[in-house]
Amino acid sequence: MSVLNDSAGRITGVLRRVPAEERAAFGPADREAPPARWVPTAIGALLAALLLWGVSRVAPGTMVGTAGLGLALGFTLFHSRFGFTSGWRQLVAVGQGAAIRAHMLMLGVATVLFGVIFAAGLGLSGDPKGFVSPIGVGLVVGAFLFGIGMQVGGACASGTLFAVGSGQSAIVLTLFGFVVGSVLAALSYPFWFVTLPQGPSISLAEVFGRPGAVAVSLLVMALIAGVTYAVARRRNPPPVELPPTARGIARVLRGSWPMWVGAIALAVLNAAVLFVSGQPWGVTSAFGLWGAKVLQWFGAEPGTWAFWQVPANAKSLAGPVLADRISVLDFGIMIGALIASAIGGAFVLHRRIPWKLALGAVLGGIAMGYGSRLAGGCNIGAYFSGIASLSLHGWIWGVVALGGTWVGLRLRPLFGLANPKPVDSLC
Repeated sequence: MSVLNDSAGRITGVLRRVPAEERAAFGPADREAPPARWVPTAIGALLAALLLWGVSRVAPGTMVGTAGLGLALGFTLFHSRFGFTSGWRQLVAVGQGAAIRAHMLMLGVATVLFGVIFAAGLGLSGDPKGFVSPIGVGLVVGAFLFGIGMQVGGACASGTLFAVGSGQSAIVLTLFGFVVGSVLAALSYPFWFVTLPQGPSISLAEVFGRPGAVAVSLLVMALIAGVTYAVARRRNPPPVELPPTARGIARVLRGSWPMWVGAIALAVLNAAVLFVSGQPWGVTSAFGLWGAKVLQWFGAEPGTWAFWQVPANAKSLAGPVLADRISVLDFGIMIGALIASAIGGAFVLHRRIPWKLALGAVLGGIAMGYGSRLAGGCNIGAYFSGIASLSLHGWIWGVVALGGTWVGLRLRPLFGLANPKPVDSLC
């Protein structure tokens, strides 16, 4: 089940079931997409124009291009319903590995494209640089917290942004928690990054050479995909639920895309972000900046914190938000998802949110915000972009976050959230 469907299902606390004999006939064409919603579409188009204009006023043209790529990422995330949270939940709970195989396809394509860009030194913003982060206690603790938070909060970092853009009100609370957790992580920065010893940053390209590192990475991805098939044969999981869609060419704008299409599109877009902006796609560093800016509005002085005295962080805090690369991507994702969901007729606002659901959303967001700062990124910056950058920390992040997912599944019922079961007709 996608992040969008997951957040909707969290409101009802019920997994959709259909008779077993209907499974073979169930497909996208069986549930037509509802009519487009033109008012939200117009609002989204206006916001997109304002974003591009605002960025052009305070940042160079490459940042405007980055904002455009953010819009494309939001559009793609919504239409492919590309779920990291739901994919790991399905694997751990019932052995359904379809989403994980899509992850491996996405990672494989991105790794090859990143390899070409790095090898040729291609980029519009100077020499492109990947995300290679230290391996240490912070990585392990942060990734584990993030894995728990994904399941309790109901979405990952990218999922939170595109679900907020598509009107999922409960996920706004998760975003709030993300900001709070990021601020708390910045406040505790000295302990994690000064008091505790830092491990090495290990690039597989330095170990195997760039071509060898790409080959080894692709081999590992193929092995993981193979393992998911073996797990599925053993556990016989229910099939993944398919969202409503349109037929024919209209599916591009008004339907759900196959996961493999979303995987390839996200890989290409991440490579485009690297080429245009000089670094890969990230999400969560912006949340700490937003929180610090809000604190400044209320008279606080986060600039005196050790975290915000790091030169790169101090520069971000001193500048406008629309000049921050990750913030521009995040705003673009939310607006792109708004446009996509409105054209697809799926934009909806949930007005009633049960208190348990709200509490889980906030606590899950805090865990993810805090954990992402300790771990050098989230499911995008550490897992997706880290692995594509040939960083060992990205692989470690994924393994540890999967362990956090196992714990998070056991906490979900406390917040009124359902988990897939082997007897479900769909998951």
